[in-house]
Amino acid sequence: MSKFIFVTGGVVSGLGKGITAASLGLLLRSRGLTVTALKFDPYVNVDAGTMNPLQHGEVFVTADGGETDLDLGHYERFLGKELGRINNVTTGGIYYEVINRERRGDFLGATVQIVPHVTNEIKASIHRVAEANDPDVILVEVGGTVGDIESLPFLEAIRQFALDVGRQNVLFVHVTLIPYLAMSGEQKTKPTQHSVAELRSLGIQPDLIFCRSEKPLADEVLDKVALFCSVDRQAALANTDSPSIYAVPLDMLEEGADRVVIERLQLEAGPADLEAWRRMVNTVLNPRRRVRIAIVGKYVELKDAYLSINEALIHAGVEHGSGVDIDWLDAEVLEETEEVSSLLAKADGILVPGAFGHRGVEGKIKAVTYARTRGIPFFGICMGMQCMVIEFCREVLGLVGANSTEFAPKTPHPVVDFLPGQADIKEMGGSMRLGSYPCRMAEGTLSRKAYGRETVCERHRHRYEVNNEYVEGMSRAGLIPAGLWIQGGLVEIMELAGHPWFVGTQFHPEFRSGPGTPHPLFAGFVGAALEQRGKA
Repeated sequence: MSKFIFVTGGVVSGLGKGITAASLGLLLRSRGLTVTALKFDPYVNVDAGTMNPLQHGEVFVTADGGETDLDLGHYERFLGKELGRINNVTTGGIYYEVINRERRGDFLGATVQIVPHVTNEIKASIHRVAEANDPDVILVEVGGTVGDIESLPFLEAIRQFALDVGRQNVLFVHVTLIPYLAMSGEQKTKPTQHSVAELRSLGIQPDLIFCRSEKPLADEVLDKVALFCSVDRQAALANTDSPSIYAVPLDMLEEGADRVVIERLQLEAGPADLEAWRRMVNTVLNPRRRVRIAIVGKYVELKDAYLSINEALIHAGVEHGSGVDIDWLDAEVLEETEEVSSLLAKADGILVPGAFGHRGVEGKIKAVTYARTRGIPFFGICMGMQCMVIEFCREVLGLVGANSTEFAPKTPHPVVDFLPGQADIKEMGGSMRLGSYPCRMAEGTLSRKAYGRETVCERHRHRYEVNNEYVEGMSRAGLIPAGLWIQGGLVEIMELAGHPWFVGTQFHPEFRSGPGTPHPLFAGFVGAALEQRGKA
């Protein structure tokens, strides 16, 4: 049967449980084991789709159309495999299912309670992942911090789960913080001791503790954690801040984390093979050259809102032996200023990502104009492509007032409009065009050259689409539909003929990029930006 690793967090949020779990998964995968992951999110939203990016970060979209927590992106990138909607479970999703079952009469009149009904549903979600994948190891991250009210049903469920499948098949990992007090020059273990004590009060004894810290931890600190938290000394491991998330697995390998897991779970595994990963990390940390990309967005205050785009640029940079420096530019600032050139002058390439709502749109359109008229490599994603279309129709075709009906419902030229069937939808959750759809690319286009094949499948998350009534006019003027949805005939990719790189996609290519497997369009964009830098 599969083995189960449950990852909890203590002291404070934001310690990087997702990166820790993903890194541990990579180590096990490098030793020949099959690994998958499951994320428990304690919030009451049914999924992440309706959440504000400034509060929660990006919404990661799976191939089967799940709108999930951004940690699933880390898991896909580190594990090198596609996950699905069953790999992200929320409190809202659990209660939604339990209440629907109660309404159907599935519980035969029983009083529905947290224990056993809610905890049983949580445990069932783990079994569903096991049955769907049949992996050697399932990593289960419990979101939130031990001590939060929201996490209690999940912690109780994993306690029960260990009893159900046998304690020998379960490993509890706790990620905690060792703060450094500058005034006294000490690293303090007391917060970790309290966090583990709280966990033990709930019936869970951690088998492995990752001690997060800004500075390297002294041996006596780890000795103290082991003693007071009742773990073997070899299972109290340092997890010091790293210059790159991709270096974390290598640090964990040095600490022997994979060895502890394999011994405790009695797994049969070969030696770790991370040579390709080491080479990738070396390029990330020691690039031969650098390129500067301006990202013009409306959620730039929180970089996690564009996490997958940031990572996809890193992956593309590695492909070219280059580091990528990002200038985060607020679209509203561009909207209000006449000094667009001064803000974008240092950029070797400009990227406009996806978003919703009218705020900052005119600033994004200004960035499009700057890139188009100066021959600067440009990449528009989702709304970014829609801004390309609006700008081109206004400035090249002369369609005064051209816009999207999302921003201007009464525009005289709705060059971007609702997808077929979307106009009458009132429900916000899970009702957009979501997940993977096929795209066929035209011969002779930059996109076709970048992919190296005619047909691809890419992930979507949108309600609005380029209005086909205007496509012929744009094509005659040079903005061509380089890719189309095969079944529906909708525009998936737009390119400007004769421009070094002026490409927009309705889909989100960033969700399919990984370290060592950069997305072709990101690799093409960064390559064009490097050529632009060489001309400067």
